[in-house]
Amino acid sequence: MKINQSSLPFHPYILLLISILSVSISSIMIKSSDTPTSVAGMYRLYMSVLIMLPFVPWKMFRSLEMNKKDWSTVFIAGLFLGLHFLFWMESLVYTSVASSMVILSLQPLFVMMGSYFMFRERANILTLLCLIAALIGSIIIAWGDIGISREALIGDGLSLVGTILVSAYMLAGQKVSHKINANVYSVIVFFIGGSVMLVYNLLNHYALIEYDSSDWIYFLLLAVIPTIFGQYIFNLLLKSMGATTVSVGIIGEPVLAIILAYLFLGEIISAFQFIGGIMTLFGMGMYFWAKSLKYTTVAKY
Repeated sequence: MKINQSSLPFHPYILLLISILSVSISSIMIKSSDTPTSVAGMYRLYMSVLIMLPFVPWKMFRSLEMNKKDWSTVFIAGLFLGLHFLFWMESLVYTSVASSMVILSLQPLFVMMGSYFMFRERANILTLLCLIAALIGSIIIAWGDIGISREALIGDGLSLVGTILVSAYMLAGQKVSHKINANVYSVIVFFIGGSVMLVYNLLNHYALIEYDSSDWIYFLLLAVIPTIFGQYIFNLLLKSMGATTVSVGIIGEPVLAIILAYLFLGEIISAFQFIGGIMTLFGMGMYFWAKSLKYTTVAKY
């Protein structure tokens, strides 16, 4: 897929870096709070919707060439997003930031397979080798957490389910990205995702409003940083970069999360995490370098 940056405020890779940095902070924030993860996730998405509403070009609805199947895809994407947050945020209660984030880094593999079946996108040998190198780095990072406890394995399982769900969410977003504005799409899927967690919270009888002012600030920060500057930018990039390339960028999230966990939570960086982190960053760098060569070649001809 050729990168089209004409409608973007900055180069796609700059926006991707901003979004990766933003979502990397979310795991640290979730680990630092005692509020139920599903409540935090619900307000994270609902507050994002309220912030973004004034910037949504609602007049574009009349010109949208969306059929019932496309709207069904948008609804399913919102459902997948809400379920992803439920599973992934809950995984952080049982396992470490490093382990949960590394499993999340398997997302490009699932997205690449989905892209082949949905869009007939094929990866060349060089990009595939770079992706494999990055994934091996992620596995090395996680090696120290394997088999530590039953709770850690439960957390890893929740993270894996969340990873599959967010991969499906990304693919659904790419499918309709050429038909619907990213602002409109994001507001709709964020609202649906938040509603999924609202139902979950009501069924579990979680308190919805009895929280301290510090908790509300925490909810707001989750909405602004990892959601608007993270998830929204991912949605914005789906049209120009595609789900696979965006997902490869997300592989760098565990490395950044591990560093942040070390700085703010006191989690120790093991030798496995250090070596794996270097390998992950190397694989990512080579992947984007290979992609840039491809786009440069296309531009010349």
